This record gives sequence, C-alpha cells and structure tokens, in this order.
Amino acid sequence: MDLTVARRPLDRRAADMLREQILGGGFPPGHRLVEAFLAEQLSVSRGTVRAALSELAHEGLVQQVAYTKWLVPELSAHDVWELYTLRSSLEGLAAGLAAAAAKRQRRPRSRRLSSDSRPPSPASDGGAAAAADSTLHKTIVALSGHRRLVEHYRIIEQQVQRYIASSNALLADPGDLVTQHAPLVEAVLAGKAVLAERLARAHNISEGRIFAAHLERLAGDTVAALPAPRPGRRTARAAPPPAKH
Repeated sequence: MDLTVARRPLDRRAADMLREQILGGGFPPGHRLVEAFLAEQLSVSRGTVRAALSELAHEGLVQQVAYTKWLVPELSAHDVWELYTLRSSLEGLAAGLAAAAAKRQRRPRSRRLSSDSRPPSPASDGGAAAAADSTLHKTIVALSGHRRLVEHYRIIEQQVQRYIASSNALLADPGDLVTQHAPLVEAVLAGKAVLAERLARAHNISEGRIFAAHLERLAGDTVAALPAPRPGRRTARAAPPPAKH
C-alpha cells in the first residue's frame, strides 16, 4: 500500500502544473488563463487556481489585467533588455566566484558542474532544452557560495527560464548550446575567475542583444543596449529575418 502523502499545498501543486505548461510552451505568450476552465481541468477549486496564479504572477510568469483576467505576458524587447543586463551582472559575478571557489574545492564542484553542463537530447522539446540550459546557469550561481546572490537570482529564476526557452527557439541547431557554454564551463572548472566572469557577461549580452533585436523587428520597439562584447571569444549566431505579415 502506498502511504505517501503529498506534502505540498494544493495551490503550490497547481502552480507547478501551470508553470510547466507556460515554460514548456503549452500556454504561449498572450494566452488567457480562465480560472473556471483551469479549475475544471485540474479538479480543484477556483480559489486554489487563483492562489496558484497569484504565485505565478509573483514570479513574473502571469499577469493580472484590471483584476478581471489572467494572461501569459508577451516578452517585449525592453523586457529582454532588462533580463539580459541583470543576468550579465548576477551570472558574471557568480561565474567569477564559482571559478575562484573551484580552486579550493576542485573535485566536488567539478563533478556537479560537469553533470549539469550535459547538453539536452536532440529529441528534447523546447521546455526540456530550456530547463537544461537554465540548470547550468543556476548551478554556476549556486557554486558561487554567495547566499544573497543566490536569493536574488531565485527571484527571477522562472522569468529567466522562459526567456531562455524563447531565445533558444532562434537556434537552428540545439547542439549550438554546447558550443556556447563550453568556454564558460571550462573557465569555471579551471579556476580562471577573471575569464569566467568575462565570458558569462559576454554570453548574456551577446545572446540578449540578438533576441532583443529580433523582437524589435517584430514589434518596432527600440531599447538601450550595452556595448557588444569583445570579438574573438565566441561567434554569435545570426538573427533570423523578420517575420513576414
């Protein structure tokens, strides 16, 4: 007899299910989330659904409009600019600290980072690939040994995963993820703090600018941008042409 008790509150479990649908693309940007329909699908009360949606709104994955409806928000070029500039600062600092720490505790940290840097399977869907990509960055942040940095990163963690999923959709070959991250992982494992920090910042800025430029062409937005990273460390993929209407 299975006597396992689900200890997570019902609204948290509902939030987990809805989060998975949003990050996996089941609920695309602009999708309206109807409380009554979701309650029926999840076999829970509307109050439980409302609490779950409120949790997701706190994470930035859901938006409440005029207190009457819930939507999966669109990602604008300005949203992308805010996320990639913030990530470049947080993840750059984390990569430098993780590399410095790797010199002191090389073996256990190497095993953990090597495990989390494994590429997703070519057959993986967008949500799985984004989760694998996000896990690598979260691991580097965790290995920084900086508690307050980890706590601040956790605030934007779900937004970052959604951002990664959307940005990675522009990749023609999922295998490019391995090429993009290899220099950063090697620098952290080798304990090269200055190089690791620079590579983490450059990766975020370069990829973020490509994604923001793509959204600018689609929506006509204009956002500020950091200077381009110094060339020679990685090759940015070409942005796809604007969609035809």
